[in-house]
Amino acid sequence: MLLDTWLLYLVACIGLSLSPGPNGLLALTHGALHGSRKTLFTIAGGATGFILIIALCLFGIGALLKSSVIWLTVLKWVGGAYLVWLGIQLWRSPPITGEIDVTTSRASGWHLYRQGTLSSITNPKVLLFFSAFLPQFIDPQGSLILQFFVLAGTFVAIECIVEGLIANMANRIRHWLKHVGRGFNRTCGGIFVAIGAALPLRA
Repeated sequence: MLLDTWLLYLVACIGLSLSPGPNGLLALTHGALHGSRKTLFTIAGGATGFILIIALCLFGIGALLKSSVIWLTVLKWVGGAYLVWLGIQLWRSPPITGEIDVTTSRASGWHLYRQGTLSSITNPKVLLFFSAFLPQFIDPQGSLILQFFVLAGTFVAIECIVEGLIANMANRIRHWLKHVGRGFNRTCGGIFVAIGAALPLRA
């Protein structure tokens, strides 16, 4: 990949990572509920999901979803249902306190990793976006595998940095968040439910 092409892709990845989305919101809530260190499991799960999505798009799954209304509809409903379920879990989470305690942060690393992975791979908008976004930067004459590592590695690195900063920020303002009680959990949970409910209904 030419340097100027990669730099353009890098700028696009930064813009995409800074835009609001389920994984960023999940990093925010987990950072506040479990601490920035434990949220690394969530971020790693999201990174795994994004790597899988980029791989699938490069091998044509994105084109299949565009052409198959049935598969796209199924994926939309599955993704929407998962986000609604995740929102309900966040809504019911214990209120944030000034310090991280065992009750609040008893979720295992595997549990957080799984939530991060499912949050990214069950979002059909991400699949459709990458299936349209990645071809702009692919050289059909070059090695597809090498380009996959460059494209996936760049995006995942940027996404992990952004989500890490979000989680760290949420962890630092825990003492402020404790004054709003369950309001923070219910706001974030409500956003997840709204996204999940709207996702299958979008054209």
